[in-house]
Amino acid sequence: MSEVTAVFTSGGALSKSLPGFQPRPAQQKMAAAIESLSKAGDQLVVEAETGTGKTFAYLAPALLRGGKVILSTGTRNLQEQLFHRDLPQLRDALAPQAVAALLKGRSNYLCLNRLEQSIKHPEDADSTVLAQLQEVRDWANRTRSGDLGELASLPEDAPVIPRVTSTIDNCLGRDCPQYEDCYLVKARKEALEADIVVVNHHLFCADLVLKDTGFGELIPAADMVVFDEAHQLPDIASQYFSDTVSTRGLVDLCKDLQFLYKTVVRDAKSLSQIADQLERAARDLRLNFPMDPERGNWRDALNQDERAKASTHLAELISRAQAICKNLVGRDKDLDQCFERLDLIRKRWDLLLNTQVTGYSYWYETSQRHLTVHRTPLSVAEPFGRQLAEQEARWVFTSATLTVDGSFDYFSERLGLGNAKTLILDSPFDFAKQAMLCLPRYLPEPHAPQMADALISIVRDVIAVNPGGTFVLFTSHRMLQKVAQALTDTIDRPLMVQGQSSKRELLSTFVEAGNGVLLGTSSFWEGVDVRGDALTCVIIDKLPFTSPDEPLLQARVEDCRMRGGDPFASIQIPQAVIAMKQGAGRLVRDVTDRGVLIVCDNRIVTKRYGATFLSSLPAMARTRSLAKTLQFLAAADALKGTDVPIMEAVAGDDE
Repeated sequence: MSEVTAVFTSGGALSKSLPGFQPRPAQQKMAAAIESLSKAGDQLVVEAETGTGKTFAYLAPALLRGGKVILSTGTRNLQEQLFHRDLPQLRDALAPQAVAALLKGRSNYLCLNRLEQSIKHPEDADSTVLAQLQEVRDWANRTRSGDLGELASLPEDAPVIPRVTSTIDNCLGRDCPQYEDCYLVKARKEALEADIVVVNHHLFCADLVLKDTGFGELIPAADMVVFDEAHQLPDIASQYFSDTVSTRGLVDLCKDLQFLYKTVVRDAKSLSQIADQLERAARDLRLNFPMDPERGNWRDALNQDERAKASTHLAELISRAQAICKNLVGRDKDLDQCFERLDLIRKRWDLLLNTQVTGYSYWYETSQRHLTVHRTPLSVAEPFGRQLAEQEARWVFTSATLTVDGSFDYFSERLGLGNAKTLILDSPFDFAKQAMLCLPRYLPEPHAPQMADALISIVRDVIAVNPGGTFVLFTSHRMLQKVAQALTDTIDRPLMVQGQSSKRELLSTFVEAGNGVLLGTSSFWEGVDVRGDALTCVIIDKLPFTSPDEPLLQARVEDCRMRGGDPFASIQIPQAVIAMKQGAGRLVRDVTDRGVLIVCDNRIVTKRYGATFLSSLPAMARTRSLAKTLQFLAAADALKGTDVPIMEAVAGDDE
């Protein structure tokens, strides 16, 4: 028995040091597979279903192997959970001498230079920003890490954040007067010296792009890299291999130019004038789009005269601003850097206006105030795969949802993983006894006008009998709002609706209630862990196909057709299946959990592709009888702590 495998036995290090630890064969198998990666370049892809204990399964070999290890998670919340909770438990038991570091993206760290500038020149700050600026200033006097996550009272979208953090474009690097005290530099130094570095996929991909362009690296070289929640990686990588320009970035740059005019180049009035014109042009371009946030095809947008004129006018002003800055180069380091930022924006904007180049999706998205335009490669397999091949590391990709109908092809092809070993680890949960999948009969077609009323009726019926908590997961905000409106003030349960407060606060309230109803869209389909009676029913309104109007999907579909492929089978179904598996995975999170998953989309039964969805879901007991499902939910309290299988707990047949 290997050293790693021995850790997970009944008499091993974990059972001795972690109260309640139970050996799991799947966990041992995954740890052994990671341990077997013998040389640089080896790749392992593991689908470890809920309950297998995949976090400990990759942490143990990471700690025992020695060398440099990077652990990358899907979100900052998971990153902090791994660093502050899971990693310390195993490190204390297996390798107390190992040094770990938490490394976030630069936008998470206070920039002392920009804070000082904002305090000295608050002229254009409103009362909200000024209050937040004072809050940041007080905290800056006592923080050691400079991590803005310590400021829990500061909203994630606080307008002060861009003023007190740096971007890769406006960071002065070694030329910064505060370089020696820079929190980002300190965090990077700790990461360079640590044995284990915990990052997130966004930071890893950002660093990968820097490597690809030959610039400096933020993440240190490693002997092994582990991606947890790896199903998110292809889409995140696509973002970072994109060319992007936002009006927000242009407006921020114009504010920096105005600040420089007022402080260091007061004789350059033309700089202030062009900054004012450029900012106005950026805002005018946004006004050419509807006020409500949307996503759309950038090629189509440029076919409209007013938008095309506004885009061309913006390009002219960017070039003019760059020329004015060029004449001032050498007078101030911040100004020199603004010139470089303008040069990069001009090059990217030229690419975004030249939409005839193939192999990319050209798309835009709007917020209430800003427009962001992207040129996204249809596949990151080549650049991502090339970077992996050039790094002297072993690679592990793991998630509960990587396969479609038992195959890893969809995931592996998107990332260019050529010769990866694969492993599927089934959940230790007995889904046939613990969970029921209900596919109600007689539902309208998903897009029929009557569907909203049918869904509202099912939700109300469930709430009336379910003694525990209920998740209702939606594929669209429109349907969520319809159901929320129908339930508000008409049910006697705590109702939580996405958007009312932060995700963390909603989940905390939901768990505390014990019998609440939570309505959520995409962000609640994954990364949510609610155990016990607080969640006993998950209702999914529709199979989670990406909207056909989504511009990136449109481009991938068109490209697939040109290559003679079937885009529905090779792109749309796999995407939807993985999303469906994530949503279904919210239900059973522990060996004692019991519950019901209700999918309110009859296509899972009536369409041939429905079999792919069903075969990819856990082997729950199945019924088409909503009455039988409600009967089980009503009896859930009485069945608590028993081994009675779900289908034996309800009467009648399923005809």
